[in-house]
Amino acid sequence: MRKDSSSRHILISFASLALLFTSLCGATAFANEEAPSQDAERVFRFNVSPNGYPPYLITEGDKQSGIMWDVVVLVAKQLDYRVVAEKIPRKRVDQMLMDGYIDGTTRAKEWTDNPEDFVFTDPVVNIEEVLFVPKDSAFQFEVPEDLLSKTLVTHLGYHYPALEPYFESGDIRRFDVSKDRDMFLYVLHGEDLDAAIADRLVGKWILRNEGLQREFTTTSTKLSEYGFRLMLRKEWAPFANAFNRELQALRENGTLDEILSNYR
Repeated sequence: MRKDSSSRHILISFASLALLFTSLCGATAFANEEAPSQDAERVFRFNVSPNGYPPYLITEGDKQSGIMWDVVVLVAKQLDYRVVAEKIPRKRVDQMLMDGYIDGTTRAKEWTDNPEDFVFTDPVVNIEEVLFVPKDSAFQFEVPEDLLSKTLVTHLGYHYPALEPYFESGDIRRFDVSKDRDMFLYVLHGEDLDAAIADRLVGKWILRNEGLQREFTTTSTKLSEYGFRLMLRKEWAPFANAFNRELQALRENGTLDEILSNYR
């Protein structure tokens, strides 16, 4: 009787241990399923727009380049993020950013209806709106009054705060064009068109690619100047702070200037 009782006790102990081991394994497996991997890849979904914005964002099929793209990819790598390009139409960008479909886009604060709803990085580069003038023109520009009675080729839908009162009064005329490239062709071949308004880097990029860089000069006086930044959702504020630190390092070690020189 004593022997049978001892055997039964051993069997019960083994059964209890087996049940405990099974329970622990199940709990561990559940925990592993629920907990995110420490090695999970971090992705930054970056809007490059369907047609890009050369030379800041250049889209050629599935290949991306440009000043802003190169900087974002370089900084993201330092922060252990992989950048994924998303092509979002301009009118949908802000809402899709708020809804989490993308994580960031390029923007100047001054171009944003509600900048307080977002987080912005430090400027990567400045957008400088200047006048592109045919090289053989006697055109001079220092103050808006120098443009009275002139006709300027402008981008359709763009606003130029320094000149809006003059456009509204008709003292300065604007001739709207939908494509940046065409602005320069109109100035060269159109009638009574005096100059084109464009961002300095954008204009020089187009002229270089069209073989027209010797046909124009730019005014030293700027119509406007805005910092071109990353715009992010507010929860990405830590990323923005880290981005700013890395961006400053790129400025100090000359890497940012090297990137800019590739597109000038």
